[in-house]
Amino acid sequence: MVALAAGKDAFSDYSHKFSPKKFTQPQLFACLVLKEHQRKDYRGIWQLLLDFSELRQVLGLEHVPHFTTLHKASRRLLRLAPVRRALRSTLAFIFGRRKIVPYAAGDSSGFDAHHASRYYIQRRDNQQNDKNRPKKRVVYKRYGKLMLIICCLSHAILGAVASEGPTPDIDQLDGALAEVPPLVRIDHMVLDAGFDSAHNHELLREDNGILSTIPVGHGRPPKNPDALPTNKYRRRMKTHFNRRAYGHRSQAETVFSMIKRNLGDFLRGKTYQARRRDLLLRAITHNVSLALP
Repeated sequence: MVALAAGKDAFSDYSHKFSPKKFTQPQLFACLVLKEHQRKDYRGIWQLLLDFSELRQVLGLEHVPHFTTLHKASRRLLRLAPVRRALRSTLAFIFGRRKIVPYAAGDSSGFDAHHASRYYIQRRDNQQNDKNRPKKRVVYKRYGKLMLIICCLSHAILGAVASEGPTPDIDQLDGALAEVPPLVRIDHMVLDAGFDSAHNHELLREDNGILSTIPVGHGRPPKNPDALPTNKYRRRMKTHFNRRAYGHRSQAETVFSMIKRNLGDFLRGKTYQARRRDLLLRAITHNVSLALP
């Protein structure tokens, strides 16, 4: 019901005036969230809706949408602007009237693009007696990367950016911070050393009025370990580091652990755009799970 209500706030009932009107866009969106929550593919959620009339009754479905209909709906509904509206709708269910976030944390994590784990693939490629073992092993492999800004108190996702890894985090804070709803006010943000830069401190403190706590440690170590950074904010991190506030950063790791344990750590999409849609849908499903009574 939360996904259906969030879909009604984010989407119109029909995408076109000449639509067949067998299903509404909020109903299709709720089916996509249910697919991700139950860790199903499009055929799996189609069969689940066929088997359980109670689910169809809750969603108000008179007919079961075909799996091709759900796939086409994902390409239409999981674009950036609709996802942004849907994510903000879920925050309204979690926060209610409260719009102030005392502590927020940001981090990113990778999701495998296939079911087999990297450890299995590495062991398979290291079998010396296998004649079909590839001569050249790939050290870096592309995977889905999800950047999140989360509320440390409620574990709700405030903003999400899906991309392809491996990429550094230091230059991706601008895009993630732009996804946070303007009505949500963050007082303090804690980030790991991967975000350490003068630009990120100035972005948070001067442009958005958010206190920042980022340990100094990005890049090559200086020749003199006792030398202070030239930037005033990085220098303050070196001399007066707020360890108590930085303790909240572990909540970002908790959110990624919740997502991977509850919704899976691999992606079913075969293309970059499909994996990006899977990651954004996973972030929305996490917020819907938090909003459930």
